[in-house]
This record gives sequence, structure tokens and C-alpha cells, in this order.
Amino acid sequence: MTRSTRQDHGLFPSEAEIARRLSQTPREWAAKAKVLEREGLPRIDPLMGGRFWPAVRAFWMARYNLSAIEIPALDGAENLDAL
Repeated sequence: MTRSTRQDHGLFPSEAEIARRLSQTPREWAAKAKVLEREGLPRIDPLMGGRFWPAVRAFWMARYNLSAIEIPALDGAENLDAL
């Protein structure tokens, strides 16, 4: 496994891998990422050299209101003898 392949499977994938995961070309992604960073897309971590993938995924989930899971309240005890 090459270094780039290993990197693409980790928590800080390359920009090319992020583009692939989001069905974008690297060039399209580079332009869109600049705009999306102003909206909260995680920036490239200078120490790790990539964007933290779980945070990138959380950004997209929040953007489409899929980040909060609501659990319905219980409606009381079940009465199995009721008709």
C-alpha cells in the first residue's frame, strides 16, 4: 500500500480523496471548498496536512439537517390485554 493510499483511508484524507468521496473532480472541489470554508467546512489541519474527515462529514450532515436524531418520548406502559 502506497503512502497516498494509506493516507486516503485515514482520518485526514487528501483533498483528491475528499473530492472523490463527494463525487467532485479535484479542481471542482478546490473551488467549492474555499466557499464552503466560509460556511463552516473544517479547514486543512496544518499539522496533519488534511481535513479531519469525521468533521467534514458532520459539516455535511448538519448542512442537510441530518445531524440531530430525535428519539420519540415513551407514551406510557403497554397494556397487552386491551382490545
